[in-house]
Amino acid sequence: MKNEEYIKKVLQTYSLVSALSRKNGCEVLQLRNKKTGKDLVLRSFPHPVAAYEKLQNIRCANLPEIYDVLELDDGQIVLEEYIDGITVAQVMETEKYRPSGARKVLLGVCDALTVLHDRGIIHRDVKPENVLIDNSGRVVLIDFNASRMESFASKDTVIMGTVGYASPEQLGLSQTDARTDIYAAGVLYNVLLTGQHPSVIIASGKPGRIVRKCTAVNPDERYQSAAELWSAL
Repeated sequence: MKNEEYIKKVLQTYSLVSALSRKNGCEVLQLRNKKTGKDLVLRSFPHPVAAYEKLQNIRCANLPEIYDVLELDDGQIVLEEYIDGITVAQVMETEKYRPSGARKVLLGVCDALTVLHDRGIIHRDVKPENVLIDNSGRVVLIDFNASRMESFASKDTVIMGTVGYASPEQLGLSQTDARTDIYAAGVLYNVLLTGQHPSVIIASGKPGRIVRKCTAVNPDERYQSAAELWSAL
């Protein structure tokens, strides 16, 4: 069965609420069960994304629940928890975060990254658009499209990530690992506090020191794990 055929089959039980994203052959749909009214997210990929398989049935408050992962003839379908909320990017359209709010976001991101890294998953695209705040204030890291499984290759074969948040090693200079996500988390923290990339202005005081350590060019000089960054916060 192909992805398109599977989606047509699903739409017999679910109605389409909205197309959340369509780009690079990937499609993200918000669906609603016609009987129960419960929403879910369907992600369609032209190629398998290993992270989703690894995260299936994992329970973490700071990650979306992955209900099912299907390998089809022309790609992969992921059925995922729908989270009713807004992204950090949307919050920042009108205001910067206060220090306590920024810290809360980063702590949630660190908890999510700890779960990912423990399973050998490097997110590689930590940014405001990929951090959701639900209606209860829960911080959720989403979107594993750019993720990869940790390996011992000398460098990444495909350059992935978002300009400004991508670490030097994501530009093909060396291999990405957990410290790649630490770099992006540091950029995120600075943006939450100042509205600017650390190359423009760095937050003052303790947050600024944390940002500098996170975004060190040499990965060995960064926090070496999300748990270590969590403790520093």
